[in-house]
Amino acid sequence: MTPEGRKLLRIEVRNSQTPIERKPPWIKTRLKMGPQYRELTRLVKDEGLHTVCQEAGCPNIYECWEDREATFLIGGDQCTRRCDFCQIDTGRPAAYDPDEPRRVAESVAAMGLRYATVTGVARDDLPDQGAWLYAETVRQIHQAVPGCGVELLIPDFNAVPELLAEVFGARPEVLAHNVETVPRIFKRIRPAFRYERSLEVLTRAREAGLVTKSNLILGMGETREEVSQALRDLHAAGCELVTITQYLRPSPRHHPVERWVKPEEFIELKAEAEEIGFAGVMSGPLVRSSYRAGRLYQQAIDARG
Repeated sequence: MTPEGRKLLRIEVRNSQTPIERKPPWIKTRLKMGPQYRELTRLVKDEGLHTVCQEAGCPNIYECWEDREATFLIGGDQCTRRCDFCQIDTGRPAAYDPDEPRRVAESVAAMGLRYATVTGVARDDLPDQGAWLYAETVRQIHQAVPGCGVELLIPDFNAVPELLAEVFGARPEVLAHNVETVPRIFKRIRPAFRYERSLEVLTRAREAGLVTKSNLILGMGETREEVSQALRDLHAAGCELVTITQYLRPSPRHHPVERWVKPEEFIELKAEAEEIGFAGVMSGPLVRSSYRAGRLYQQAIDARG
């Protein structure tokens, strides 16, 4: 076993010593498997696609799929990095399918989506870290479904200028990159990422003329003031849209929940973020970064005038 593998094992053993936490009464999802949800389930399976909705165990999957909103995961279902909150498996990914962008675009068309969110695993195993795949997926969706907005949620590509330029050049309507947590605990939660580097990605996207977006997950050990400072950092970096959510622990191997944020605090944080100057804010226990993404994008466009 490699040193990295041994360290990962130690982290997971430590995490597993804390039992899965009992959710408070305000953390509730409606399990409603309607006809649209069943149709999207069939389509995703038949096309051999991966969706964040499934891989990340999103609590909004029934609601969003019933509304014919979905987020696609490209590049496979194995990530080369491990974040201590993320349900997606870490490992050595298989070679990606260069035809995947076309298939995603065909599915977007088949679903009749007006706005599609696309994200993917980190691919540090590839020379271009997957930049072409992200960019080509945007191009294919725009070609197959003219007028369809595309939100691209990307890893940091190590902030390599040429790789970011490849992705930005595809002109997604929204370029999202999630910082997820605050500087003090960032290295522990996201060891393969860097807080300042993530801010740099957002700044470069804004400089390229793209609408920018990020996400903060609460309940992993941050303080309220640290959340406020992270919001100020994001806005100063050029981030226009932000989502704020409660951490839900995927398994005993993952980071324990350190606190349950009450709905009132999410309401307060939404007001605070709007006062800081964000054009659009979604804040709530079950909000996820792609939740009501088209609506947030429109708010950014309206704010730009």
